[in-house]
Amino acid sequence: MNLNRYTDTLREQLAIAAEAGGDEARALADRLTAPLESAARLVLLEALSAAADEITREMAPGVVEVRLRGSDPEFVVTPAPAEGGFEPRPANLASPSAQTGEGDDGNTARLNLRLPEGLKLRIEEAASNEGLSLNAWLVRAATSALTTAQHPSRRNQSGGERYTGWLR
Repeated sequence: MNLNRYTDTLREQLAIAAEAGGDEARALADRLTAPLESAARLVLLEALSAAADEITREMAPGVVEVRLRGSDPEFVVTPAPAEGGFEPRPANLASPSAQTGEGDDGNTARLNLRLPEGLKLRIEEAASNEGLSLNAWLVRAATSALTTAQHPSRRNQSGGERYTGWLR
């Protein structure tokens, strides 16, 4: 989603308002345009994130996220699995309940997580390679880790992990 259209409209409206104030107001509007554009982009991103959160709450367990690509946001929609139908999932998840979390009631919670920058970059790359949002990848990784921790018999005798599940 290109935000330039919206920031350009704001710039035009500021110029129109400044016309009423004469030369000084026009000069001030010109000086304020660049800092206001950055602030407007930030406010627009916050509004889009809030909208995505609200939509996610309504469509849970599906997820709508806003990703920043360069300076422009894009929406990533991860739909809820179809009921009763084929449910694709990564090979390292053992059961359908493992994908959404055992006992998942459809509610979501927000968590601030601090990661080393190198780990964050590796996680982002892994999520991108799997075509998942960062949030969806982390939910699946955490669910898989909990499943493995709760069922240590899922590890084979050589110390490696055994993977079960569907693969497309």
